[in-house]
Amino acid sequence: MADQTDPRDQQRIDEIRAVAAQVAAERYADRAAEWDAGRVPFPHEERRYLAKLGYLGIALPERFGGAGAPIGDALAVIEELAKVCRPAAFQVFEANVGAAQAINRLGTEEQRARHLPAVIAGEATMAVAISEPDAGSAATDLATRAVPADGGGYKVTGSKRWISGGGEAELYLVYTRMSDAPKSKGIGAVIIAADAPGVSFGAQEKLMGFRGIPSADIAFDGVAVAAEDVLVGPGRFRDLFGCFSIERLGNTTMSLAIGQAALDRTVDYVRERRQFGRPIADFQAVQLALADMLMQVTSARLLLDQAVQGADEGPPDALKVSLAKCAANEMAKRVTDQAIQLHGGNGYTEEYGLERLHRDAHGWAIAGGTPTIQRIRIASQLLGRTFDQRRPA
Repeated sequence: MADQTDPRDQQRIDEIRAVAAQVAAERYADRAAEWDAGRVPFPHEERRYLAKLGYLGIALPERFGGAGAPIGDALAVIEELAKVCRPAAFQVFEANVGAAQAINRLGTEEQRARHLPAVIAGEATMAVAISEPDAGSAATDLATRAVPADGGGYKVTGSKRWISGGGEAELYLVYTRMSDAPKSKGIGAVIIAADAPGVSFGAQEKLMGFRGIPSADIAFDGVAVAAEDVLVGPGRFRDLFGCFSIERLGNTTMSLAIGQAALDRTVDYVRERRQFGRPIADFQAVQLALADMLMQVTSARLLLDQAVQGADEGPPDALKVSLAKCAANEMAKRVTDQAIQLHGGNGYTEEYGLERLHRDAHGWAIAGGTPTIQRIRIASQLLGRTFDQRRPA
């Protein structure tokens, strides 16, 4: 993810990748499949292990225990871990480009000092809570409401759906309607602890993929939120989604990792697998399929590299992020499917791990805004228009 014009940056990224790849291979390669099969949440002791490596504070300020490094460094670690173990990569994802990064960028110094050290040390995780039963892709239609409370602060009531980290994270960045202003103008965000009175969680979802990454509904029943726990008030939805664009860079990286892992495993397999007395890599049909896979992975990587540029100085370019996310999400689904086909019957078994890659690929294509929504955003940017998906009653 580094600027390719500076060899020193590339050398640093290469070194970061090499260490992360070694961690993934030695610590998680054998356990990831077991956690997936048993739907085991990523163990807390492993979160603390990642913290000791410094992975949970790569792109967070040094004064709170982080490294203060570029976001691209964090994405490099996420990719190498995600090739092997998505739940491990998700811990690095959430700490560096998720809700904690939103607090880092939009929060007060007191909020940063109160929350970021715990995240960086692996003592707490944060999750973002946006989607609702009737507000998924239509994020500005959310109904969760924060009303002023007697004596100051707010009372939050509503429910959230499909929350990654739900029921496991200690802190939640909750998008909520804070005024009667229409659509995005009335939306702000508050920080709510999992153990706050009035917070409750639904059962863990049994998802097709994303196993080891908890997902649950959250309900808020008059939850008291102090004034110092308001991250942003109404009217700053653009700022919130600027930070969410950074989270989408993490989503794109997860998809890229899945596609790259499927390609790498397939290249190794076709060199070793023999049919008709020769490696199947000798067959032109296999070669053509591999070429298509490589073109798709490389295209997604280049779009991600483009989207990351400038993300350390401010919000990344929304159009570039949508292009990268849409391309990477769909690439991961296609490439993993092709990898299964090239593995034949072996690809359809759990032993080779391709079915796990394929299941997770579909999850990342839904999370953080589907490819369809990204296409709408891309078209709106291209045409200079805003498309309203709602029809008159």
